[in-house]
Amino acid sequence: MKRMFDQFFPDEYMESTYSIPFEKLYQEGYRGVIFDIDNTLVPHGAPADERAKQLFRRLKEIGFESCLLSNNQKKRVEMFNQDVGTHYIFNAHKPATGNYKRAMELMGTDLSSTIFVGDQLFTDVWGAKRAGIHNILVQPMNPKEEIQIVLKRYLEKIVLHFYEKECR
Repeated sequence: MKRMFDQFFPDEYMESTYSIPFEKLYQEGYRGVIFDIDNTLVPHGAPADERAKQLFRRLKEIGFESCLLSNNQKKRVEMFNQDVGTHYIFNAHKPATGNYKRAMELMGTDLSSTIFVGDQLFTDVWGAKRAGIHNILVQPMNPKEEIQIVLKRYLEKIVLHFYEKECR
């Protein structure tokens, strides 16, 4: 049974985007971070808050390039990006791999120097894994989500059960 789920296992699983040790990752040679937005950086539909703005300032100070990669429409992604000022790709069609590669082109990074951070296994993590990018799954920030995401969360719980069993 475990083998069936391997393709969905994240490389790392952390409580929050804001607990990721970005300085350490930079020391390890990573230079670009691709982020999902909703429930990864802010609750679904919210504008960039002070914590998100500080994170993007911190990333720039460390030396990271960054890019937002969202399946949302242009209006939502541009609204969030007004306050963080980074590269972005909207309507990304995750888990398709093309826009993960485009994000690396925008940042000037490659597979060995790029990290992806997102909150969904079947779009964010699976797409990053298929593209060959090191990925970090974070717990969703807010339980209030659209119905299609709520349904996927039930399946994610099954996969994460096997992931956590393997990690013990």
